[in-house]
Amino acid sequence: MTRVYYKEAVGAFVVFDVTRAQTFDAVTKWKTDLDTKVTLADGSSIPTVLLANKCDQPKEGVVNNPARMDDYCRERGFSGWFETSAKENINIDEASRFLVNRILNNEKQGMMLTESLDADKFSVDGKAKPAEKSGCAC
Repeated sequence: MTRVYYKEAVGAFVVFDVTRAQTFDAVTKWKTDLDTKVTLADGSSIPTVLLANKCDQPKEGVVNNPARMDDYCRERGFSGWFETSAKENINIDEASRFLVNRILNNEKQGMMLTESLDADKFSVDGKAKPAEKSGCAC
């Protein structure tokens, strides 16, 4: 069922609750699910940002060690992570901007690849290059 929700996704947030360490256990499951069900046109994973929500509350687990969180995200293919609070509006804009920038960078790279492929079809003056002849005489 999740494949329907992921259809045509170009980025994602995975959110866990810093006050309940057991919610962190599901993070890897969600990231794996995303990576197996949706990819970019080049076959790479969509940018995914991990959100450690409720940072305005007392924290449990690995989120208390930013260096370990950085390692965790790097090892599992997250684009980055942010401590957030939806209630207090902490780092919500920053995390969103970060993800949107990753998405736009992917789009830009995809456009540059398409343009380089299209460059083979057009000359510098903008006129179409003649099609190369194939072995077929039709």
